[in-house]
Amino acid sequence: MTRLSVNINKIATLRNARGGQTPNVLQFALDAERFGAQGITVHPRPDERHITTKDCYELHNKIQTEFNIEGYPDVRYMQLISDLRPAQATLVPDPPGVLTSNAGWNCIEQADFLAPIIAQIKNMGVRVSLFMETDLAQIDQAKALGADRIEFYTGPYAENYAIDRYAAVEPYRLAALHAHAIGLGINAGHDLSLENLAFLKASLVALDEVSIGHALISDALYLGIENTIQRYLYELREGA
Repeated sequence: MTRLSVNINKIATLRNARGGQTPNVLQFALDAERFGAQGITVHPRPDERHITTKDCYELHNKIQTEFNIEGYPDVRYMQLISDLRPAQATLVPDPPGVLTSNAGWNCIEQADFLAPIIAQIKNMGVRVSLFMETDLAQIDQAKALGADRIEFYTGPYAENYAIDRYAAVEPYRLAALHAHAIGLGINAGHDLSLENLAFLKASLVALDEVSIGHALISDALYLGIENTIQRYLYELREGA
């Protein structure tokens, strides 16, 4: 079964546009769980333009499903992981000032930086996932560094899906086969939607988790959050 983790950054963005607590980030996360989400994902950036540090602590105390904290592993992020011990820490190579995560780690060039961070997080009892592209040598290095999982950056897949879905998914299919063979878990995220999700799931040898925010929250404006989550879960089942 592929787990659906709902990224709630956009709910915090909407709240922060006016101040106050509407929409309420914590209540949205609890409702998402109640409607079937199997995880909650946040990506607290240093400027707190959406999810804040305070949000992370409040969510940790209340949510019942897996908590996934994404981010660049600076001192602030590592303190959060140490304090909260979420189910999963997804390390993303987007330093301050980047609008959104749009590239994977270069694990070969950044091995000396990543190795002690991965070891430190794993010693906390937290699963480590690295945001990655489909290069097989990089995936080998992620395994060598001690990562438990990789999360495929699926922006290129989504961008090319309408042009040729088979060509778009092929690098991910091959990379998933390789990652699975060497014992890495496989997550995916970025621009996944109701249109392209089932095909990705059906094409990969294994897919442990998808983290979806922007498209899911956008769909919820038209469909409602309960219906939207159920439709994403249906697409994951269709791709089985």
